[in-house]
Amino acid sequence: MSRGKHPPGPVPLPIVGSLFKLGNRPHESLAQLAETYGPLMTLKLGRITTVIVSSESMAKDILQKNDHAFADRTIPDSIRALNHHEVSMAWLPALSKWRNLRKLSNNSMFTTQKLDANHDLRSQKVQDLLAHVRDSFQAGHAVDIGRAAFTTTLNLIWNTLFSDDLADASYSGTAQEFKDLVWGIMEEAGRPNLVDYFPVLRLIDPQGIRRCQTNYLAKIIELFDGMIKQRLQSRLSPTYLTSNDLLDTVLNHMEDHSFETSRTDVEHLFLVSAVNYVDLNVFLYHFC
Repeated sequence: MSRGKHPPGPVPLPIVGSLFKLGNRPHESLAQLAETYGPLMTLKLGRITTVIVSSESMAKDILQKNDHAFADRTIPDSIRALNHHEVSMAWLPALSKWRNLRKLSNNSMFTTQKLDANHDLRSQKVQDLLAHVRDSFQAGHAVDIGRAAFTTTLNLIWNTLFSDDLADASYSGTAQEFKDLVWGIMEEAGRPNLVDYFPVLRLIDPQGIRRCQTNYLAKIIELFDGMIKQRLQSRLSPTYLTSNDLLDTVLNHMEDHSFETSRTDVEHLFLVSAVNYVDLNVFLYHFC
């Protein structure tokens, strides 16, 4: 597309484009630029041409009326670690595999019945969080609300996936590893990466973000794989009682072939579930 067909925007500098226009608080910088160039503007971020939408009506037109045309997402380089973008529901194009994973997720995690079944668990975890804050306050200790909420959410995720509680003493090592890995994955995914603005640097990964992300993803998938192997072994027992968790639901679908889902798909689905569930807590950790 030629420059003449793009919305208006600041004249880009050589090589860096308009990167310096973003500053330390990009949301404020973009709002100021929108006052000059309008609710639909173009920024050249390094070598990447980006169209910024800041109008409610235009966002509605794009996200509702033309959602299929804009469904595919730009893939950050850190997400390419272990080819996560090729099997992840969050990054796949809106084709048959994506629809299968989305249907599986919706039917297994976000139905009214599932949410109602986990109501008592969610209430208990919130009460545990409040008790932790109250006890720390009474003892005169400072409380990192963001970190505490992050831990509470991870406990909920683990229970949803595996029907076990990370607070259980038998999971003490696993709990800390899981928390560290999820936090590390989110930090690397959120770090500004030169490769995203200058794709020519992808081969050398100058900041080492993809290398770190590959290490985190490999470890958390190994952890998930161990839980899957343990559950498959348990399911061989004639006395095994099916759990009401995501893992058993997914394994049931795999056994009856109701979805074309591989073990790799399941591991990356768990990864997406874990990371997406704690997005809010990253906000809490940084801004509370």
